[in-house]
Amino acid sequence: MTLGLLEKEYAVCRLYEPVLPGGEFVSLTMSAGEISLVCEAAAAPDVGAVERGWRGLRVAGVLDFSLVGILAALTSALAEAGIPVFAVSTYNTDYLFVKEENLGAALRALAAHGHRLADA
Repeated sequence: MTLGLLEKEYAVCRLYEPVLPGGEFVSLTMSAGEISLVCEAAAAPDVGAVERGWRGLRVAGVLDFSLVGILAALTSALAEAGIPVFAVSTYNTDYLFVKEENLGAALRALAAHGHRLADA
């Protein structure tokens, strides 16, 4: 699979009220028990639990709903390397977020399993 690296630092947040900042990538997920937000670290709210220092990888292209194993192929490579991941899926594709200090190791682990980073 080909992955694109999102340029900015991201934050993963647990909120008590929904907030929707702008940016290249924003994901707001609400369930009965929580509100989660992934956004550019610079735009992260000053409320709730905010963990900065994440980098994002986007699966290139639009993924058909009939495809299986996309996240499994990526996360198993990272799990094998001992790298924690925060995954977000959208209608078109999947995103993986890893801590900045794990980015180099994550890219090496993904490459070792045949995945590649798109040219910038």
